[in-house]
Amino acid sequence: MKHTSMQLVSVIVPVYNEIDNVELMYNELIAAMQSQPRPFELVLVDDGSRDGTTERLDEIAATDERVKLVVFRRNYGQTAAMHAGIQNAGGEYLVTIDGDLQNDPKDIPMMLEKLDEGFDLVHGWRKNRKDHLLSRKIPSRIANWLISKSTEFPIHDLGCTLKAMRREIAQQIELYGEMHRFIPILAHQLGARSVEVVTHHRARKFGETKYGLGRTFRVVLDLITVNYMIKYFSSPMKLFGKLGLWIGGAGLLSCVTAVLMKLMSGTDMTGNPFLLLGILATILSVQFFSLGLIGEVCARIYYTSEHRTNYQVRDLVNFNSPDLIKISRRSA
Repeated sequence: MKHTSMQLVSVIVPVYNEIDNVELMYNELIAAMQSQPRPFELVLVDDGSRDGTTERLDEIAATDERVKLVVFRRNYGQTAAMHAGIQNAGGEYLVTIDGDLQNDPKDIPMMLEKLDEGFDLVHGWRKNRKDHLLSRKIPSRIANWLISKSTEFPIHDLGCTLKAMRREIAQQIELYGEMHRFIPILAHQLGARSVEVVTHHRARKFGETKYGLGRTFRVVLDLITVNYMIKYFSSPMKLFGKLGLWIGGAGLLSCVTAVLMKLMSGTDMTGNPFLLLGILATILSVQFFSLGLIGEVCARIYYTSEHRTNYQVRDLVNFNSPDLIKISRRSA
């Protein structure tokens, strides 16, 4: 299905202490967006800058009504900035891009054409990345390989901020922590039709990078969360019940071993490691089953509140009931 109507495009740009880049970024974005036929707006999110970036953005917004400015009281991080941009964007097509000029705005028209072809999400691949090898490129390749294997979602570059997506998909994705880098995976979970395209990448000219090796640990923790959300969020008992069964089985085997040792060789049960292991495993098994039950109750509460569902409806055909349309819009 091909969409050819001229959708309003919202370009969302998280910015943090980029005073030397914002003017150049604005000019390049305007030039790139004017090279394509769709109407557009720029949603610039100032993530608590302290170097004069806020004042510079105010000056730009005062001269161009297409610029929408969201200013945070303090630095909350890129995920929060991107979430705020998505929530305040008015376009049907949303584009996210870094404000450090390393992503090339000239790639945006090509990505928008992919949305016109029927894709829901287009995410960039910095194939020829212009970053430091040891501190950025190698850790990124390892992380992308690990994430791709653990989530079973084939992708080369989760760290690329340059993405284009449909509004209905973007607003369903819950962003917190460092989750912005997992947008393609979270969108895929919602049934989005995604495609990865090679985009240009440039070396940073001004300012300092906000990323370092220390962020790797937070990404790993968020990866665990994402895996849980993908596989077990709607039915936690599948995870905790499985763990409870395995541990309970190991506990039962340990107890049987301790009894056999007593019957066959008269081994003293006091302090028998197999008996102690069996008791501990039984306690842990009960705890995991309890966590599973509590998780199931929480999942039911989550889905029944505000009519959420654990499935996504792309479209409804020949349904004229207002109630059905209202429910489908909430869940789709």
